[in-house]
Amino acid sequence: MKKIADFKVVSIHHICEELFEMEVQCKESLEHIEPGQFVNVMVPDTRQTFLRRPISICDVDEKNNTLRFYIRKVGNGTAKMSGMQPGDMLNIVYPLGKGFDTDSTNPLLIGGGCGIAPLVYLAKCFYAKGIKPTVLLGGKSAQFLTLKTYFKDIADIYLCTDDGTEGEKGTVIQHSVVNHVEGYDKIYTCGPQIMMKAVAKIATEKSIPCMVSLENTMACGVGACLCCVTKTREGHKCVCTEGPVFDVLELDGFIEK
Repeated sequence: MKKIADFKVVSIHHICEELFEMEVQCKESLEHIEPGQFVNVMVPDTRQTFLRRPISICDVDEKNNTLRFYIRKVGNGTAKMSGMQPGDMLNIVYPLGKGFDTDSTNPLLIGGGCGIAPLVYLAKCFYAKGIKPTVLLGGKSAQFLTLKTYFKDIADIYLCTDDGTEGEKGTVIQHSVVNHVEGYDKIYTCGPQIMMKAVAKIATEKSIPCMVSLENTMACGVGACLCCVTKTREGHKCVCTEGPVFDVLELDGFIEK
């Protein structure tokens, strides 16, 4: 059930010029949020940003009613958010979209770049069920893997970077873990589309179910504007309402032959 509420900025941490983390808190209950869902944020005090900004949910603290976001500055809206201070307020619609399921007993989670963010809460949900997932994270360099700390103690973590500054050198597709995926019963992935397509191709070749989280442009978040439609085997669907998480076999033409 979608809600709309005012959230107070609890903390903001600038990782580098491009990336920052933000924690926000509200008075409403944050129960029943699925890993992989997202929120739509009204950016305050700017005439350059009229539409809400979709932000994936990185983590949920139900006890303290807080959400954590991991955000890349890509435009006026996120740039404005990066300059906010603790105590500032944000109006947020939540939770939106369809998230990941957790019906795996031996899952492999693969994230790249900002796509790592929704895997934090997914790993946490698996761990709460008594399942310690395997997590493979990739980034351009070590500074883009700061979210690795949230997987500590709840997952078996493997890392890789394009420049070799942390973990194996190369992309997630080149990582040694991906060469031995047969033991996993489901793969969950989020990140650049070219990465997800490569992961999905490997998964289908090995007959392993694969869930992908799409990052199509989303304006309204409720399926009204049709900006985010994607082709599926059942016709076009809105990513903001029918996704962003899809079984890769639902998607038409996603896996390149």
